[in-house]
Amino acid sequence: MAPLKVIGAGYGRTGTLSMKIALGMLGYNCLHLLDFATAELHPEKFLGAYIHPEKPVDWDELYDGFDAAVDWPTISFVERLIKAYPDAKVILTTRDVDSWYQSFKSTVHKLSVELRDRYNDLPGHTQRWVKMAHACQLDGAAMDPERFNDEEAIKAKYNAHVEWVKKNVPSERLFIMELGEGWERLCKFLDVPVPSEPYPSANSAKDFEKDYMAEDRLQHFFDEARKIDAAATAKGSTV
Repeated sequence: MAPLKVIGAGYGRTGTLSMKIALGMLGYNCLHLLDFATAELHPEKFLGAYIHPEKPVDWDELYDGFDAAVDWPTISFVERLIKAYPDAKVILTTRDVDSWYQSFKSTVHKLSVELRDRYNDLPGHTQRWVKMAHACQLDGAAMDPERFNDEEAIKAKYNAHVEWVKKNVPSERLFIMELGEGWERLCKFLDVPVPSEPYPSANSAKDFEKDYMAEDRLQHFFDEARKIDAAATAKGSTV
């Protein structure tokens, strides 16, 4: 399905999961970091692209099956992706930086630290995507309390990213969407009809805790990861 038609440039916790759902409602197949938890999407290839920015990347291969992408790891590749896909439209989801930091701290950072501490006990598939996520998210700061607790530095990083996108993405390709907006401007930018359904609202801090941090939900993701590991082992044994 690649090449990418829509590139999400906004940091996680700026409405990226709602954007993924919205783009799906508009007919796109959109990649989000959470997709890696329960599907074999080769996180090691994304990690390699992140660690070795000097090496050429087959972006069509990495994004095979998707024509849109939001959240990490895509955020880490925005500069390269806007060059690789010059016709793609770029959506920058944003929110007040103080609100963003507190939301990220109580959700992504908290979960990242827990998964880091449990890393050796995680299924192999979970280890692979968590390793990629931990490298990409805030360039490693999401899982590092010492770095993340430097609130001013993390906020400065957020603001610098937003300003870079605004400065470097041509205005005709860029749509800036504030958290809480609806369909109208987004659909006009993408030149698609406005759906009759309300714009999705997903993954609030409360939802995040219930859906991704509760132990039974973590075990569900781990069970799915073990199925992926088992399928990979079975496939390898038949080669």
